[in-house]
Amino acid sequence: MNKYEVIICWSEVDRVFISKAPELPGCIAHGNTQEAALAHIQEAIQLWIDTAKEFGDPIPEPKKQHWMRAS
Repeated sequence: MNKYEVIICWSEVDRVFISKAPELPGCIAHGNTQEAALAHIQEAIQLWIDTAKEFGDPIPEPKKQHWMRAS
């Protein structure tokens, strides 16, 4: 699994879960379940990276999240 941020939300219009990797422009997938949407975005991220490498395009580093812990 990669270290890019993934956002999953329900699309009422499409009636599927939409998943996106905001750090990788245009990297979006979907699935009938959250699990499927996550699996599909992982595949899409790898394809995005492979394509960027093939064309010599820059590949952004994953953001480093600093989550706060509740005391």
